[in-house]
Amino acid sequence: MRLVVGYLATPGGADAVALGVRLARSLGAELDVCMVLPPDRGVPAMVPTGGYEELLAEQAGEWLNEALAGVPDDVVAHSHVSVSDSTADGLINEVKRLGAQAVVVGGSGGGLAGSYSLGSVVNELLHSAHVPVAVAPKGTRLSAVERVREVTCAIGERAGAGTLLNAAVRACKAADVPLRLVSLVALDPMFGSLRGDADALRERAMGHARRALEEAKESLPEGFSVTATVAEGASVEDAVSRLPWHDGDVIMVGSSRLAAPRRLFLGSTAAKMLRVLDVPMVVVPRTADKETA
Repeated sequence: MRLVVGYLATPGGADAVALGVRLARSLGAELDVCMVLPPDRGVPAMVPTGGYEELLAEQAGEWLNEALAGVPDDVVAHSHVSVSDSTADGLINEVKRLGAQAVVVGGSGGGLAGSYSLGSVVNELLHSAHVPVAVAPKGTRLSAVERVREVTCAIGERAGAGTLLNAAVRACKAADVPLRLVSLVALDPMFGSLRGDADALRERAMGHARRALEEAKESLPEGFSVTATVAEGASVEDAVSRLPWHDGDVIMVGSSRLAAPRRLFLGSTAAKMLRVLDVPMVVVPRTADKETA
């Protein structure tokens, strides 16, 4: 298994490497730390001209060496420099070239409040990637946690929920960590007709949580730690904040129902979660199980 880390020599880049190390160690994966340069500042030509392009490429190599120097010995890591008009496209091309199963990026950059402030590259990835995207919240590099502690899977009843659940089950089996299922049904506006009957809404959500729990248990070894609960609150932000979170936790969410097949799109529910969470978020494409590219 391979994980591509989109790297910049910034605190957000260091957060991405730190999360990549944590995920790689937990999943038994290798890291590919990648920097993408624009074509007019790309890799030097065969005949050096002593120009700015060569200096930038040399500097990129130094930055990558510094990033790899901070990767612990128990994690295998490689560095890559590529050239693309779009950093997001360049990272996606590296994912395809290397046969990686996910891409890891830092959330710092501007765009959302809270621990995540998504920059343009991360936003573009969340609209176009064909593999899961793991986003590291600001400050991940400062955590002493070495492995994933628990995976929370936030599921509803819309298209792609089964794909998300399957991805979460596979991740928990690979990392041998507990799985917590959180039903979002009680927060879904499409069940607005039930809003006047709190008991009916909660019963529907509890039924959904029980079904998800049974489905997960069918794919997990006997005795594997898996629990299910219902997210309740006045809003998505309120409900998510009421759940207990610990350093080392990861939340997995599905992409928006508006996303094209095999592509990501950060939906409104996930975006609201980002405003109040300070744990890494993994966004899974709707059709990840069918991805063969």
